[in-house]
Amino acid sequence: MAMHLVTGGSGFLGSHIVRRLLALGEGVRVLDVIDSPERPRGAEFFACDIRDRRGVRDAMAGVEFVYHNVALVPLAKAGRGFWSVNVGGTRAAADAALEVGVRLFVHMSSSAVFGIPVSCPITGATPAAPVESYGRAKLAAEQEVRTATQKGLPSLILRPRTILGPGRLGIFQILFEWIRDGRNIYVIGSGDNPLQFVHVDDLVTAALLGAENGTQGVFNIGADRFSTLRDDLGATIRHAGSRTRIVGLPVGLTVSVLKLLDALKICPLAPWHYLTYHKPFYFDLSEPMKQLGWEPRYGNAEMMIQAYDWYIRYGSQSDGADARSIHRDPVKQGVLRLLKWLS
Repeated sequence: MAMHLVTGGSGFLGSHIVRRLLALGEGVRVLDVIDSPERPRGAEFFACDIRDRRGVRDAMAGVEFVYHNVALVPLAKAGRGFWSVNVGGTRAAADAALEVGVRLFVHMSSSAVFGIPVSCPITGATPAAPVESYGRAKLAAEQEVRTATQKGLPSLILRPRTILGPGRLGIFQILFEWIRDGRNIYVIGSGDNPLQFVHVDDLVTAALLGAENGTQGVFNIGADRFSTLRDDLGATIRHAGSRTRIVGLPVGLTVSVLKLLDALKICPLAPWHYLTYHKPFYFDLSEPMKQLGWEPRYGNAEMMIQAYDWYIRYGSQSDGADARSIHRDPVKQGVLRLLKWLS
């Protein structure tokens, strides 16, 4: 039995990694600033800010594998906090992992490092070109891992598409609520852009395969079955039996308005969302499938429907009072509440 450390283990992705490892009979430690009431028995908890170098080092004592998930996400709109937590925290984690001699440091990056790709599919040769502060910080965090790797840290960097699955709320809570209530869903542009997501279980499998096989490198992770944003939303609406319609909005005007609302702090969307979600965005998966021996199980429509069903059963009763993480709790809808009322 190996000991695994999951940073951000109280969050959406981290909690799924924790449960999978425990199911495999592995030793698990969680490092986070909050302790989830849903943390399984058997997982140790270290209350620690990722920037606390001594605390991180103590949590890694005797650890063989690290899954580094701590990050402020786009909806946090954290400004300089992205650099303090996402970059500085990654530096602290990678340095500690190098010091204790872990067997593999698995770093969860983001597809945001690619910004608005010139062409798709995105491959391992596609240059990173982030377009907003979150993406730039995630790319800088990758460089911190690479620097530690050059000093001898075995590392695996995963760049997932937007993650879905049971328990995923955040911005998707707005979508699911509107579908449940039969309100129109507004998309930027026609919604006919191919858009790829990834199921949380598929991402966890990629990470654990990397640890099992000692695979190093940088891999883009997504679903192998996806359609356009309009088609996959439509599948969820039909599954829900909702009267919701998908309404396209003009790109230029809508993005300009959202930028203004964002500046006024009344827009629940982040720049990463309104700058990219109307663009084609999908990965070529040949490298992770070959190098990791990995295959995704879920397509876009399947994972969106599964996440919607979870929301109907459990998520609509949550008020976010336990402040677990942005991706695991509802978000304030801001000006969209008025738009919903008018729909």
